[in-house]
Amino acid sequence: MVLQNRAVTTVNETDGLPLPKRYWAILATALGVGMSVIDGTIANVALPTIARDLGTAPSVTIWVVNAYQLAITISLLSFSSLGDIYGYRRIYLSGIGLFSITSLICALSGSFWTLTVARILQGFGAAAITSVNTALLRIIYPKKFLGRGMGLNALVVAVSIAAGPTIASAILSMGSWHWLFAVNVPFGIAALVIGLAHLPQNPVKVYGRRFDKVSCLMNALTFGLLIFSLEGIAHKKSAVLVVAGVLALGIIGFFFVRRQLRQRFPLLPVDLLRIPIFSLSIGTSICSFAGQMLAMISLPFFLQNTLGRSDVATGLLLTPWPLATMIMAPLAGRLVEKIHPGILGGIGMSLFAVGLFLLATLPSNPTDMEIIWRLFVCGAGFGLFQTPNNSTIISSAPTNRSGGASGMLGTARLLGQTLGATLVAMLFNLVPNHSTQACLYLGGMFAIIAGVVSCFRISQPEPLKREG
Repeated sequence: MVLQNRAVTTVNETDGLPLPKRYWAILATALGVGMSVIDGTIANVALPTIARDLGTAPSVTIWVVNAYQLAITISLLSFSSLGDIYGYRRIYLSGIGLFSITSLICALSGSFWTLTVARILQGFGAAAITSVNTALLRIIYPKKFLGRGMGLNALVVAVSIAAGPTIASAILSMGSWHWLFAVNVPFGIAALVIGLAHLPQNPVKVYGRRFDKVSCLMNALTFGLLIFSLEGIAHKKSAVLVVAGVLALGIIGFFFVRRQLRQRFPLLPVDLLRIPIFSLSIGTSICSFAGQMLAMISLPFFLQNTLGRSDVATGLLLTPWPLATMIMAPLAGRLVEKIHPGILGGIGMSLFAVGLFLLATLPSNPTDMEIIWRLFVCGAGFGLFQTPNNSTIISSAPTNRSGGASGMLGTARLLGQTLGATLVAMLFNLVPNHSTQACLYLGGMFAIIAGVVSCFRISQPEPLKREG
């Protein structure tokens, strides 16, 4: 009866999983995260084909992509809260199951609306996966090796981002767009089976805590209106609609935050933001992803429209960025065990900024190698920053709030990417003749801000060493 009336925390002192079981648990998380990241971009290549096949206009068909991203954004923090209440393992495996089922529905879709609804539900599945993924890593790895787990996670994300368009092209060369979604099913089943056998339960659970449905609704409205307002500003939508959206965002957002400040376990973990190193790390994450998106969206236009490179050549030229991240992320995971994450983050973002400024000052007719080594510098800096930063976000939160910290990590990434994409659209309208250079310079400024803020963390104790 006591457990029903007040929150009670139980603790299991185990520090990570033993090695054989740990490898299987890592595989289960890697499969889920890889699928969810790839599906964020895999449909982009096929949008023209889907539009022709389903008889929809290109401007409408884009919702096949947008619906997926929007569903993730509005539900990520809610699934993080559910993870803290019911267990990260249960939420993660539920997300894998939903993602797999809706992938099959996408593959069997014969109409645009069926596909769009399925993509929304698939986005909810992806949100459940990504909301607790890093929280799971905290209980899979021993505390002193958490940085290595974050490095491997960054590696999986980088490979998935790089592989998305390539996988899509390979599948479309052999079959219809339906197979882009059908391919998830066997991988989803494998992740579910392995996860059921090897993923651990939460070492810390809070009983008596209830899911805040009102906050869930307010959270969805707040982030939905934020994206609506940013998109409206970027694409010069009706001023009346944009102003109405901003006003609604201000009102609902105000009451949402006020409600969170009164909660013992808030859906939006504003209490965690009172931890200096946590809030600084969230800020640097938003700035870093804004800089990344400013570059990654604008560069293809520059390479194809200005330099005359083909689609295939553009894809190959952009590969050094995620390749460098793949190399640096695991290395950074080991370095963070010896070097303060604030220092690593500052160096990484400085390197990232240098790479972006070098790209902005490319000669008028650059060789492929002149482009490639600059992109490699950007990817190396980004990889050196992300792993220590993500490790700090997760490890600086109390263990029983790992779900909230994981959700904030994902939300920071989404906010940064949304901000970056919005700024690209604005700059393309404001300075059409030098848009890519403007985007790269602005991205470099975001990287400098992230580097400076990261250095502020040096005065804070290192969470990983504090836990160990």
